[in-house]
Amino acid sequence: MKGFRDFVLRGNVVDLAIAVLIGAAFGALVKSFTDDMLTPLLGAFGGVQDFSDVTFAVNGSLFYIGRFINAVIAFLITAAVLYFFVVKPVNALMARYRTQPEPTAPVRDCPECLSKIPVRASRCAFCTAAVVPAA
Repeated sequence: MKGFRDFVLRGNVVDLAIAVLIGAAFGALVKSFTDDMLTPLLGAFGGVQDFSDVTFAVNGSLFYIGRFINAVIAFLITAAVLYFFVVKPVNALMARYRTQPEPTAPVRDCPECLSKIPVRASRCAFCTAAVVPAA
């Protein structure tokens, strides 16, 4: 039981659980906003009372186009919020604190296989031929 307790109480597991719960709550909030605020507004412009009930039939099969549009709108709102409030700020922070790339070591050709190897190498990493290190 101690190993299981240590696993569950590890920081990243708890953080992930909290993120999933907050994500579910945010999804419910966006769905409610879409269903209860936006689609009645769209329905008012479309001449129907509840936009989610807009359907069409083909050979007796009923297609709920209003519900699909609700889901698309909820997805777009969620994606926009995540992009502008999570992805963009994190990318800006990462760019600000990014370290300079390490300078590349000078390379030369291996005399046996013509692969690129470091100048100071004494053996080729590709063909394992012994080479004389350059000064």
